[in-house]
Amino acid sequence: MELLNDLDWRGITYQQTDEEGLKNLLDKEKISIYCGIDPTADSMHIGHLLPFLTLRRFQNHGHRPLVLVGGATGLIGDPSGKSEERKLQTVESIQHNVESIKNQLQSIFDFEGENGAVMVNNFDWIGPMDMVTFLRDFGKHIGVNYMLAKDTIASRLESGISYTEFTYTILQAMDFNHLYENYNCKLQIGGSDQWGNITTGLELIRRTREEESKAFGFTIPLVTKADGSKFGKTESGAIWLDPEKTSPYEFYQFWINTADADVVKYLKYFTFLSKEEIEALAETVETEPHLRKAQKALAEEMTKMIHGEESLAQAVKITEALFSGNIKELSSEEIKQGFKDVPSFTQSSDEEVNLVDLLVNTKISPSKRQAREDIGNGAIYINGDRTTDLQHVMSEADRIDGQFTIIRRGKKKYFMIQYS
Repeated sequence: MELLNDLDWRGITYQQTDEEGLKNLLDKEKISIYCGIDPTADSMHIGHLLPFLTLRRFQNHGHRPLVLVGGATGLIGDPSGKSEERKLQTVESIQHNVESIKNQLQSIFDFEGENGAVMVNNFDWIGPMDMVTFLRDFGKHIGVNYMLAKDTIASRLESGISYTEFTYTILQAMDFNHLYENYNCKLQIGGSDQWGNITTGLELIRRTREEESKAFGFTIPLVTKADGSKFGKTESGAIWLDPEKTSPYEFYQFWINTADADVVKYLKYFTFLSKEEIEALAETVETEPHLRKAQKALAEEMTKMIHGEESLAQAVKITEALFSGNIKELSSEEIKQGFKDVPSFTQSSDEEVNLVDLLVNTKISPSKRQAREDIGNGAIYINGDRTTDLQHVMSEADRIDGQFTIIRRGKKKYFMIQYS
């Protein structure tokens, strides 16, 4: 399917500065395209993914992606979507974040070949610049009235905006101008909240050149959930790409728990499955939703892309073990991932304790009478195995890798015992 038609079918196209002009350009030549992110944290989250995955779609059609990490703009702060000033971070903190995010972007793009992605950092051209150069070469070309008309700035006038954040849109315009001049970059991609910054970049490119210049802007829609809740958020917080913040298992679980009302849209947005494959999965949502084939495909594609085949296999293994109750198949590392959020208790590794006492001490059962009743009724499982022995004494044999015991009470209540 032709690229722009494919983006339309996927629902990814939101705004374009010149739809016909961009189509004609893409028909005639392969171009450089950029998308950027400010490193305000040391990890991206899934809310950042769609613009970069859209950029990757352009790469798959032969165009060259310029992946910008804003070492300079991250020091300032984009006022978009904010009701108050951002807290400024140190240069050292931002640089640490730059390196972390660069590593995560490696999993999305192909950096080899004729149209291999190029990683750029705007601190390289903005950082060394003096104030007079900024004002004369760039500030002169962007009028105050033009900036005040931008939604991101106008929305902040009542609550207040510093000159620092007021100038952000010019700094991002300088990025587009620099990449246009040095990398022949003809298109910027961004989220819908970046429309004002993108068009300021086009204005700067136009005003700083005597010859006719032609560049384009393309924005994608805000990702929403059918029930109106915010995409990418769970009770425990954002879904990060950093496996230390969100484990591959948790990442996999987020996608596999997608509602039927959202799953086809997310398959179109986030995966590189073909139109035919997605339509076949969409049919299963209607005809056999209980099998959750679409959700499994979504979870597998996303986990494999971000964390790799090995982490995907591990996430699937943990999921299957928890479903079957066969906990002993899991390693200590997999236990940490799968039971990260369950109630956890510490027990001395040298102390022998009767199961009844353990259940009471850890508040798994509220009393000895209830603990005996739970055991006698077969409601207590040790590492997936039911036990009805009231005299059972916890031993080394009940520990996984010598580190953990997983107690289940009833069908779904899990508890983790860690040994000190």
